[in-house]
Amino acid sequence: MADQQLLANMYHAIQRGMVRAGRAPHYTELAAELGLSPDQARQALHDVFSAGVPGIWLYPNTDYVASFAPFSNLPTQYLISVEGEQKWYGQ
Repeated sequence: MADQQLLANMYHAIQRGMVRAGRAPHYTELAAELGLSPDQARQALHDVFSAGVPGIWLYPNTDYVASFAPFSNLPTQYLISVEGEQKWYGQ
């Protein structure tokens, strides 16, 4: 498992990506942001999701973020709007 600081950085990078773009970043985007190789970022992504944090999960058998509390990467009936702009879905 990755060190705690890397896991914290990955967690915050995913959260920032969700806020910025309205969707979860791909691990290759996270690699570029965090200065990691794609393989290191992919492993760190899985480590974050294996850490037991409630409300976060990957699509089964993939490297794709399905949900990252409080956001959903899938459309839901819970629309989140900020200043009239709706680009997020809630869990």
